[in-house]
Amino acid sequence: MSHKYSLITILCLISLLSVSSTNKECTLENPEKEMLEKSIQKNRKGTIILTGKPGSKVKIEQLKHEFWFGCAISSSVFSENSKMAESDIKMYKEKFLENFNSAVTENAVKWGSMERTRGKIDYKTSDNILDWTEENNIPCRGHNLYWGIKKFVQSWLKELDDDELREAIKKRGVETAKYYKGRFVEYDLNNEMIHGNYYEERLGEGITKEMASWVLKGDKNAKLWLNDYDILTGNRLDDFLAHIKKAQKQGVLIAGIGVQGHLHGDTFSREKLQESLDSLAQFGLPIRITEFNVPGQRSKYYKDKSLKMTREEELQKAKDITDYYRICFAHPAVEGILMWGFWAGGNWIKVSSLYNRDWTPTPALEAYQKLIFSDWNSSTSVTLDEKGKAELRAFYGDYKIVSGNKEIFISLEKKKGKKEIKMGK
Repeated sequence: MSHKYSLITILCLISLLSVSSTNKECTLENPEKEMLEKSIQKNRKGTIILTGKPGSKVKIEQLKHEFWFGCAISSSVFSENSKMAESDIKMYKEKFLENFNSAVTENAVKWGSMERTRGKIDYKTSDNILDWTEENNIPCRGHNLYWGIKKFVQSWLKELDDDELREAIKKRGVETAKYYKGRFVEYDLNNEMIHGNYYEERLGEGITKEMASWVLKGDKNAKLWLNDYDILTGNRLDDFLAHIKKAQKQGVLIAGIGVQGHLHGDTFSREKLQESLDSLAQFGLPIRITEFNVPGQRSKYYKDKSLKMTREEELQKAKDITDYYRICFAHPAVEGILMWGFWAGGNWIKVSSLYNRDWTPTPALEAYQKLIFSDWNSSTSVTLDEKGKAELRAFYGDYKIVSGNKEIFISLEKKKGKKEIKMGK
């Protein structure tokens, strides 16, 4: 890990000296916010170039960010045997589309959920999720193909001998990837390997590369990600860096790095988050925060689920979400953040939700929406100059361009940096 200190780390250390020694977390003050804003302007915006009749007025409406602001999708909303009230299912879908542009399956794709009994594979819930996300132009990641934490490995798998286990793993990889070919944008290959790897313990280190090869046999274009937790706290960062290097040395084709975001406590360390992202960026791979909750799994609210937040604690949660998203959005290596639940009726850490059980909004919802849809929104109107031209800096994403009776839909992509649109004379 590099010993160089990022600017935000230095600023955090300075600000900590000026506050009480009992304050264990670094808050973002104006200098840090200004620095992050400059990074956001640099890394998240491209140029839209408009040409047409001089003096024409053009309306630019941002429809969607390219950056993933997503959330996990609960299986109970899309299960054939769902016990959720129809009114909640309807509201869940409406609020999801209102707030998020990307998704990840919470449990539907996990091997233990799909094949509880050997040979009886249930694709229906994940089918329903994909049908809905595709209908609504929501890219979805598959979580996860394998999960080697021993307590999450099905009993019937543990009862197989080594040859049978290898064949079962192969069948799972090939058939799942073949069945969903081209539908999931990416997969978590083998979840949380630095915390437990039953398959490697049974079959040796080479099994991870074999897993990847079997998935790619089913779908040669499948994108395989590593995914683990306690990384952005700094606690297992060095272990994860070593794990990534080892996987690359073994020849595992890694498309991206997934880091979970719920192993902090009541709040989180801004300094550790920034340092961890900086370290992970060394691989030149895209990074997604795959499972975000605040408060997190080490909070008092996770330990005692009966606890309710005070108004002050709700406001702190709103500030934490804003700061977390700002740091991640500013980082050039990060390509998305996915919450691990947004409604208290379907969230494993209920108080981390944007909506209460009765669908009333929390202060965090207002803070989140202001950030994504107001502060980070490029909707505007311009008038073409005497040469019939206008240029503007805009967030990467999808836009509707309107001039007179002409309406054009375009995508401003980060990989291209700019988009030229001819509105006609």
